[in-house]
Amino acid sequence: MAAPLTRKTAPFTPPRCFSPHCNSIHRLLLSLSTNHSLRLKHTLPSAAPGAAHYNRIHITHQLFDVFSKPSNQRGDDQLRSLGQRLTPEAVEAALKDLKGWRRAHELFLWASSQERYRHNCYTYNAMASILSRAGRKAPLKALAVVAVERQCPMTPGALGFLIRCLGYQGLIEEANYMFDNAEKLGCVPNSYTFNCLLEGLAKSGMVDMMESRLSQMSAHGMLVDKYTLTPILKTYCNAGKLECAMVVFDEFCGKGWVDEYVFTILLVSFCRWGEVDKTWKLVERMEGMKMKLNEKTFFILIHGFLKEGRVDRALAMFQKMKDFGFSGDLALYGALINGLCDGRELKQALHSYLEMKKNRILPDVQLISKMISAFCGEGDFVTAKQLLEVDGENIDFGRLVFLYNAFLGGLIDHGDVEGAQFLLRMMMEFEAAGNMSGDSSHNDHSTSAVCAALRFKKTVRPNADSFSVVVCGLCRAHKLDMALELIDDMVAFGCTGNLLMYNNLISDLCAVDRLDESLELLRKLREFGLEPTKYTHNSIFGCLCKRGDAPAAIDLMKEMHHYGHVPWIKHCTLIVKQLCKQGKVDESCKFLDDMVEVGFIPDMIAYSAAIHGLCKIGNVDKALEIFRKVSVDWYLPDVVAHNIIINGFCNAGRLMEAEDILTEMLEKGLVPSVVTYNLMMNAWCKEENIDVAVTCFSKIVDNEECSPTVVTFTILINGLLNAGRSEDALAYWIKMKEKGCSPNKIAYAALIHGLCKCGMEDTALEYFKEMSDKDIERDVSVCLTLLNSLASKGSPLEAFEVLKEMVQKVQFPSPVGKNYQLLKDAICGLCKDTRTSSDVMRMIEEGRIPVIHNLDMIWGT
Repeated sequence: MAAPLTRKTAPFTPPRCFSPHCNSIHRLLLSLSTNHSLRLKHTLPSAAPGAAHYNRIHITHQLFDVFSKPSNQRGDDQLRSLGQRLTPEAVEAALKDLKGWRRAHELFLWASSQERYRHNCYTYNAMASILSRAGRKAPLKALAVVAVERQCPMTPGALGFLIRCLGYQGLIEEANYMFDNAEKLGCVPNSYTFNCLLEGLAKSGMVDMMESRLSQMSAHGMLVDKYTLTPILKTYCNAGKLECAMVVFDEFCGKGWVDEYVFTILLVSFCRWGEVDKTWKLVERMEGMKMKLNEKTFFILIHGFLKEGRVDRALAMFQKMKDFGFSGDLALYGALINGLCDGRELKQALHSYLEMKKNRILPDVQLISKMISAFCGEGDFVTAKQLLEVDGENIDFGRLVFLYNAFLGGLIDHGDVEGAQFLLRMMMEFEAAGNMSGDSSHNDHSTSAVCAALRFKKTVRPNADSFSVVVCGLCRAHKLDMALELIDDMVAFGCTGNLLMYNNLISDLCAVDRLDESLELLRKLREFGLEPTKYTHNSIFGCLCKRGDAPAAIDLMKEMHHYGHVPWIKHCTLIVKQLCKQGKVDESCKFLDDMVEVGFIPDMIAYSAAIHGLCKIGNVDKALEIFRKVSVDWYLPDVVAHNIIINGFCNAGRLMEAEDILTEMLEKGLVPSVVTYNLMMNAWCKEENIDVAVTCFSKIVDNEECSPTVVTFTILINGLLNAGRSEDALAYWIKMKEKGCSPNKIAYAALIHGLCKCGMEDTALEYFKEMSDKDIERDVSVCLTLLNSLASKGSPLEAFEVLKEMVQKVQFPSPVGKNYQLLKDAICGLCKDTRTSSDVMRMIEEGRIPVIHNLDMIWGT
């Protein structure tokens, strides 16, 4: 076993730090480099006495011969004889010679069981090295535990080596376990042992543990060197703590220890964490120190820059790479060209593409396809055609079709769907080399200009993907009739197409309610041996649900059940809502029952829609029956479902039953929402149980999970005003603002109506003006309520101001209904008052109150 290396060390100079945490790291490193007072003393246990040299070699050969054989061919007598003559040196040599970790492990375990034999640190390390290289974590973990349990004496170097093997496989817990039990192994760790442990911690990015071990080194007075700093740097880099990594890097630079390897660690990490510009500056700094990157690092950085979308930096790095005499491969050129194409830098992409070919790197089909598609997408069909012809010259027909498909896709991306269809038909109608007969019926003015240049030297037979590209393009352009025609021609051509094409076309047809054609495509799809997917079925199912065709939807669900496809919740809910909207509530309930018979349990959302429909027509008992059935058989109804049934009972005037549902919610552990409380409060207010509503409001305010909203306050304020408790209502209005709930149009309307009802017109007028100050729209109902109240209560001038505002905004009710009568009554009162009569009459004569043409309409004569 090699002895630990002797390393040169030097004291640290404090560098510039980036954060308080980095400052603490610097101080720790400083203490490690300057504390010379304490040195560890250790003794190396003497190696186990060995046999003569020739005897050891002989035993090694015998061990190798025996354990190279399968276990059932090993003689017991021979094993027994070997077991009595074993030495650690022979076992170590045999372990290293055996091929395959399994045979070596069998030898190691067998030797462990021999009475006269005991492994030493070198056999443990030989086995650990084999297991680590083979990636066998489980036996490696067991080996570490056994070494400690059997207290195998180890040198600091041997312990460090074993810890390094564990760390290489990410077994940090076991590495720490061995280090912490060094005393049981008769070992006093030195700086080499610590460094090996730090390497393992670096791989895992365990910053806290690494810093803890550094503190231990400092406490034992050990010196830090570049072999210590390197894993520290890796740890911070792997954990993404780049500022701390820079502190350690500056320490490297300050001691003159920085080299290309250290730079590489930092560069790769910065690049991995997306710090493109900082990575670039580090590269320039590295060049300034007359160091250069290796080829592998160039590759990593270029790919990293491209991943971050920085094609500019990737190209510049690629140029540096070429300046250093390295050349790219297909993967690197491909990544660069793909990035340039995605950024629409096609001139540079073509330059790189030609450079690659000049370097005798042949492009593959995927790269050529990318180039063709990109140039077509930008409308440069001439270059795309040249690429297809030149690079497709030596490609067999089986792969050449991929290039044509790329051309088709490029035309569609450019928006020339007709051009893509024309090219596809050229491919379909091609008879012999150099002879293309295009059907003029498909060649309109929009396609002829583009396709005039599309006379290729050779074409290929289109495949399913060719048709899929064009059909999907036609669907995106909403040219569904052309897509259907192309499908028919495709079938006549002898091609069945692919599932993606059918799914897209069926989906788009269903979206515009062309159900019959969708069903025909589904039939055709099955006829061609293509199995519909859940997407296929749900597209048609959604169309049936949109139509409200429950019987047909159930029939389709039977087929879906056969294929194992589940109907989408949104469609099931849609048909239930559609049927309820059409007044077919019973039919919606039957649909849900039929779903269960087919084998699908409707979602709670669909059941809630049906319950809502029943409550809306007043059939609360039937709604409750479904609610109970769902609760018993399938789901615990959610808060929304409870709110629906509570609202149904409240609207039916069955407040006690609504309260029972609320009690049930609480017993089930459901937390009522603010909507739940709003429904109950509104019902209590209508029933003139205002005190109960106030108590309920208090519960909401005290509930951390359910804060009152502007609707909650509006319900309570309106209820208090209807009960004549205007002072309490105004107090809650102030409280609403204090809670951060800004009053809206509805809240102001409720307040003004209520105040007028309570005879507080002047206060109502103040809030009416406040609405104007806040630019909140005042509807005709609020204006008429205040106008009529002011006029009838002896405030004609204030009433006239409200009327003038209505005139300015031309805001008047229709000549039928309650609001029109309110307007007439208000104007009648203003006409009788000498202070406003002349102005009001003039407005009427001038036609400024369009719904009242003359005074006869006011006086009723």
